[in-house]
Amino acid sequence: MSLATAQSATGVVLQVQIARAFAARRRRALLIPLLLLGYLAYIFVAFDIAGIAGRLRPDNAAALIGDFWSYKTHVTRDNRSGAIEIAIEGEAKGRYPAGAAPDWVTPGAEPVIALPDGSRITYLPDAAQIERKGFGTILVTRAAKEIILTLPEGAPMPRWISASKTRVSLSGPWWRFAMTQNRTETFRYQPGWEMFFFTLDSPFHGKGLGDLAALALWEPRLDPTRSNLAAMLSEVWHNKVWHHDVVIWAMGETVLMAFLGTMGAGLIAFPLAFLAAANFAPARLLRLGLRRMFDFFRGVDGLIWTVILSRAFGPGPMTGALAILMTDTGTFGKTFSEALENIDGKQVEGIASTGADAAQRARFGVIPQVAPVILSQLLYYLESNTRSATVIGAIVGGGIGLLLTQAILTQKDWEEVCYYIILIVATVMAMDSFSGWIRRRFIRG
Repeated sequence: MSLATAQSATGVVLQVQIARAFAARRRRALLIPLLLLGYLAYIFVAFDIAGIAGRLRPDNAAALIGDFWSYKTHVTRDNRSGAIEIAIEGEAKGRYPAGAAPDWVTPGAEPVIALPDGSRITYLPDAAQIERKGFGTILVTRAAKEIILTLPEGAPMPRWISASKTRVSLSGPWWRFAMTQNRTETFRYQPGWEMFFFTLDSPFHGKGLGDLAALALWEPRLDPTRSNLAAMLSEVWHNKVWHHDVVIWAMGETVLMAFLGTMGAGLIAFPLAFLAAANFAPARLLRLGLRRMFDFFRGVDGLIWTVILSRAFGPGPMTGALAILMTDTGTFGKTFSEALENIDGKQVEGIASTGADAAQRARFGVIPQVAPVILSQLLYYLESNTRSATVIGAIVGGGIGLLLTQAILTQKDWEEVCYYIILIVATVMAMDSFSGWIRRRFIRG
């Protein structure tokens, strides 16, 4: 075979190989999108996306978000006795005393309720008259066995009215009305968190900032035994609706839970990390045993440790702190031992050349190198565990997590849920600022 023929054959082989390589790349380029589409289709079926879309209720989500930053006042008439009750959020602690009412309610034999959009509701003896702005007068009457709805003559049934034989309800901007055989209720929504500072029975309720400042600085004492400022602070701290004293104490329990768990794990993991580091513990079996122990502790989630420990020690913040300690001991043992294995040996050798013993070599040659890593890990996990302690507290019955869970379960105290969430976020932000100061003070400085 001549040289030219051999070169030609080689060229043909190369062309075939190149063509095959490009074909394989094209097949891979097509296969990847197909696999991705198949995976997305699997997610669509496995997670029942179509069912979720069918059950989607954006209006409920909007109402929930609205409840975060607003409150409602109930004006309720017992249709059997005729008694009228006005209460914020329908709670006994938010009930207006007899003869008192907000300025948009005109009390009397036939109370009149002014609504934010200019509408008006009048409670008649066995009926309610709703003057809906832009629509006309609606009459809802309680008959012997049913509730009768009467619309303005010729008016179609609007979407904001729901009517049956046993219940009629109307809704408008920032208000809602409902009548059944047993009761007639009007809910008026208002922005803010009512009674956050002073409850209805407090002498400071309803006063503006100017009036409160005057009472604190120069007005006569309302309570002869203490100053007005002390009385104000006591009223806020011991608020019977928002319970600020209980909430702040619970938040302190959550932070303490995170602190004890994190720092306790650090104290346990640090000496064990020397025995798990290859350059400090020559015994291979000891190193492997400790590392598998660290894997076990951090492999079991903190919530699982919480359930196990709560059965052993009972509920309480200390159980939550122990659950955090168990998980973080495994994490810190791994990270601390890796930091020890990556130190600069020359610095330790320099300290040893001065005749230093093992404790001095560790103190002056090892710890200065690993201290920034250890401190950063401790501070980061302290921030993270403050959030985790909220969830753990809901299980073991301690801290802000328990209050948050109780508020969610009631399905009506969503403003309290928002309050607790804001408090948790503010605490995490404070912990972040504190840890940043510590880093600047001890690592950079």
